[in-house]
Amino acid sequence: MTGGPSEHVREPASGETHSELSGSAGDVVQAGTIHGGIFFGGQGRARGPVLQQLPVGVHGFVNRQVELDRLDTFLAGDVAGSSVAGVSVIVGTAGVGKTSLAVHWAHRVRPHFPDGQLYVNLRGYDPGPPIGADRVLDRFLRALDVPPRSIPVDVDDKAALYRSLLANRRMLVVLDNAATVGQVRPLLPGTAACLVVVTSRSRLSGLVIRDGAHRVTLDVLTAPDAVLLLRTATAAYRAEDDSAELVELARLCGRLPLALRIAAERAARRPRIPLDQLIMGLRDESGFWAALSSGEDEDAEAVRTAFAWSYRALAEQTARVFRLLGLYPGSEFSTAAAAVLVGVDVNETRRQLDILAGLHLMEENGADRYQFHDLLRIYATDQARQEETPESLQAALRRVLAWYLRSADAAQAALRPYEPRVPLDPPGEGSMPMTFGGFGEAMRWCESERVNFGAVIRAATAAGDPRFAWQFAVVLRTVYGVLTVFDDWLDTSQIGLDAARQLGDRGAEAELLESLAMVHIQARSLEQGAEYYRATLNIRRELGDGFGAALALNGLGRAALLAWDLVSARSFFEQSLAGLREHGDSYWEALLLFNLGHVSCELEELAEAHRVLRRALDIFRERGERINEGDTFYLLSRIERERGQPGTALPLIEQAIAIAREQSNRVQDAYWSLELGAVLRALGRPAEALVVYQQAATLHRQLGDRSREARVLDATGEAYAEIGRTEEAADFHRRAAATHRELKDRWQLAVSLNNLANVLLRTGADDRARLHWAEALSILAGFGDPRAADMRRRISERLGTT
Repeated sequence: MTGGPSEHVREPASGETHSELSGSAGDVVQAGTIHGGIFFGGQGRARGPVLQQLPVGVHGFVNRQVELDRLDTFLAGDVAGSSVAGVSVIVGTAGVGKTSLAVHWAHRVRPHFPDGQLYVNLRGYDPGPPIGADRVLDRFLRALDVPPRSIPVDVDDKAALYRSLLANRRMLVVLDNAATVGQVRPLLPGTAACLVVVTSRSRLSGLVIRDGAHRVTLDVLTAPDAVLLLRTATAAYRAEDDSAELVELARLCGRLPLALRIAAERAARRPRIPLDQLIMGLRDESGFWAALSSGEDEDAEAVRTAFAWSYRALAEQTARVFRLLGLYPGSEFSTAAAAVLVGVDVNETRRQLDILAGLHLMEENGADRYQFHDLLRIYATDQARQEETPESLQAALRRVLAWYLRSADAAQAALRPYEPRVPLDPPGEGSMPMTFGGFGEAMRWCESERVNFGAVIRAATAAGDPRFAWQFAVVLRTVYGVLTVFDDWLDTSQIGLDAARQLGDRGAEAELLESLAMVHIQARSLEQGAEYYRATLNIRRELGDGFGAALALNGLGRAALLAWDLVSARSFFEQSLAGLREHGDSYWEALLLFNLGHVSCELEELAEAHRVLRRALDIFRERGERINEGDTFYLLSRIERERGQPGTALPLIEQAIAIAREQSNRVQDAYWSLELGAVLRALGRPAEALVVYQQAATLHRQLGDRSREARVLDATGEAYAEIGRTEEAADFHRRAAATHRELKDRWQLAVSLNNLANVLLRTGADDRARLHWAEALSILAGFGDPRAADMRRRISERLGTT
């Protein structure tokens, strides 16, 4: 299988920060301005609904008044040194109730944080790897309404953007189950207006010493508090039990809230059984564990005792579901995924999950989403290894892995139906995959399961299944490309590449090298992307895979075009087209004709561009490829406009935009509107162009494509200059130049600097104009195309006369 990204030659926005825009030579512009009654926003964006990410609090929360008071005092700023950093760390042993306290207190103080709450379980003590700060930042930034394409790749840049977004907000951030300071520190806001609550089994002394965090240490409950918890949890189901017996039950549970709630739930479900009989069973279980343990960790022994006592009371089918789910490779699961793993139909699985959640042996953390407490998961896994055969465990893992692979493959088909797909074996018994009715359904599944994809591929690797690992990684590249998730994409591609090399499968290796090329190109790491495409090309040629080699050449053409190396781009596209024609695939032939037409257009070879694009248009129309058809209309409009025929160009670009709106494609609607504005200006209608640009800028802002947004801002400056409002024009050119500088887009930076200098010259700022022209001229020295040569000539003339 080979394939390319959906946009092929379109310009994906790179990972970038939202730092304040500034131009060169000291030209700085305010982020948001109103010009002519039209608002063009800066870096700020309208805030959506207030974030409410806190989990539901524990029902019947009791006690911990001393700790709650200490947290209240810290919030009030009465704790010495707490103003340095708004961080509170709740520490204590496993099962002592750290999360319950943090969530309960967070719900109490929500009114103090009108901008909402962020929450994440860092899974620092789960059997699998903890969640790194880079992934948490990605999740938080998306929640804060940062479009995926605007999220930086580098973790430091993500953290800077996160701090910037929280700088003017009052938010509560709960970081649950942290294992190390390194997981936490990048997630700390830069302002005391926000408060962070961290829970951990570690003391996290680094946060206290360096970041001024305030520590609250939880111990087991006192005997009276433990009895109160038991009474509160069972009051609606049992007559009042003897206090001495409740004290004994609490003692056997180590007075740990997790163990107490499990014990209370079992007692509540057996209201007619005297408490002393239940205690006898728990005492026997405690003696069993005491005989097996060293006695060095009484808390852990108490928790295991409560788990075992409750587990052994389960019906066999429920117990089997519980222990097998301990093997689940991800951190949370749906009913459908759980059903595949345990080999039971969905309705029965849902019933069993409801039973386990009711017994506090599992947590329901969302609509049809379940997870284990980390201690319960470890216990479940231990029981599975003791009570299941190795064959049954392998079969369960194989079923869920096959389900993920086939479901992701079905999602790929719905997301990008024209892409070639990995040939897969038929689904095995009991692993029927998900099916999707269209793009939206597939996207929703991918977004909900994204948290598990990395764990699934690692589980396959640990189980010695490299074939699954590379196939899943290849399928996921489409999913990640649509979700714009660079970190996960890079990680899974590298795992897949290692697996392919382990097998010595050169074809699979080429697939994963291509995946790495795609993610680097989409992230605007053009040189690295080109290196991976060259490695892909070498293997494709070695294997005699002409189709795959042709697509690798297309990828190299994309990289060259985005870098404005037009001569190289044309060469790669021509080679790719020659290879593709041998395979008779009309879609890819039309796409390469479009790419060549694009290059010819940029090289100002308008007649050749028109000829090639008309051929591509015929194929796209024949195949019903509406978005590609619109793309072609966009370029044909550019050609007519540059020929001096804006009247002929107008209906072409209007057809393109009509297609975008017919297809509800906001990406292309926004991009093609840039050309509509240019046509309107060429027709002498700059005021109408400003309205179009405002709409396009808003769409690009929402989509997170800062590169294209900057191009719209630059065009807006030209429109303002045409109506004689030079100060506003200069502002927009500065903002455009600042963004292109951040994105390291040297060609567009040179264009914006030239436009800015032209406007400054009209305002009498000759010295600043000359400074910008000098920088633009220096940049243009690296480009050899006709447009660059023409701009160099015009700038040289200006510098010679001003």
